[in-house]
Amino acid sequence: MNWFKETLFSTVGQKIIMSITGLFLISFLLVHLTGNLMLFNDDNGAAFNTYAHFMSTAKIVRIAEIILVLAFVLHIYTAWRLTQLNRQTRSKNYICNSPNSNSSWTSHNMGFAGTILLIFLVIHLHNFWFRYKFQVDIPLAAGTDYQDMYWLVHEIFTKEWWFSIVYLVAMIFFGFHLAHGFESALQTLGIHHYKYTPLLKKIGLLLAIAIPAGFATMPIYFFFQ
Repeated sequence: MNWFKETLFSTVGQKIIMSITGLFLISFLLVHLTGNLMLFNDDNGAAFNTYAHFMSTAKIVRIAEIILVLAFVLHIYTAWRLTQLNRQTRSKNYICNSPNSNSSWTSHNMGFAGTILLIFLVIHLHNFWFRYKFQVDIPLAAGTDYQDMYWLVHEIFTKEWWFSIVYLVAMIFFGFHLAHGFESALQTLGIHHYKYTPLLKKIGLLLAIAIPAGFATMPIYFFFQ
């Protein structure tokens, strides 16, 4: 048990936890994006409202939400903890950091990008999850007894223009975060092979472009609708 605790809370253990939770969160984002693409159906939001109602009432989704929250908390905590450990192990502070061949702006600023995304996440949850759950003036979806989530999304992206801008900026940082995070997670978990690593890097780049771009289409679509 002591060996397990020492491994879990070691630098290596923290990196493994952050990698596993990061990959799990990417899988969640793919599912979340797939559901949100129903916004573009030509049915006045019927399919998306059905999806939103299921996601807010199904018991299996409640269980998944608990796992998701735990993954978020672990990912954020381990990222913060590793940042603190890295600072503690520095022998001295440098006036300027000269990037080398194995570094990039993204890798040096993962903490900054992560902080921006955390702030965005809080705003995002307030605008959509909290307001859908507790705002009383949301109309009912046509022919149903549950609230019209499509109406809420439309209202936010068309009338709260500042949030659309914040959303788009956050997706840029999200792309950078994914580009480095996916590859770093695979390296930490020892998933590399001279034949498959180039393909995995391409998949990581594709995810880093496709996922943020997919989410970014939503405020753009409603703003110019």
